[in-house]
Amino acid sequence: MRQRRFSSYDLSTGCAVEACLEVIGGKWKGIILHHLMNHGVLRFNELQRLKPDLSPRILTAQLRELEEDGVVLRKVYPIVPPKVEYSLSPAGESLKPLVQAMQDWGDEHLIRTKAPVNQRGKASMPSEEGSMSVTSTKAGARRPKAADRVSSMR
Repeated sequence: MRQRRFSSYDLSTGCAVEACLEVIGGKWKGIILHHLMNHGVLRFNELQRLKPDLSPRILTAQLRELEEDGVVLRKVYPIVPPKVEYSLSPAGESLKPLVQAMQDWGDEHLIRTKAPVNQRGKASMPSEEGSMSVTSTKAGARRPKAADRVSSMR
């Protein structure tokens, strides 16, 4: 087990919540758990493909922490090239209702606050200026994406 934040936990003051957040509170841990819950057993590169903006170094660190905390199981096959699979442990399975509740709350929060979001399964949403997608430039100006510029020229 890795080092804990506190030397002891007082259950009457909400420290159990803090203990839970120590396990699942990393920037990418919730996403990793969500994918393992939805897809079952995943190899490292499959996790990487599901979240391409997550660097391999950070993904490795987050998976190791989840494994050390007993939430994720890591199965190594003795073959060349090495094959490693990740899945939820029984403790990880017990987090399913919690992660689902967090997703439900997050969905409602994004809708309630009118946050700009992409629909699940879609690359981008139409802009308010019409049906074309928009990309931000460094200066903050908005311009149509290349595919939309080509289609609008026809």
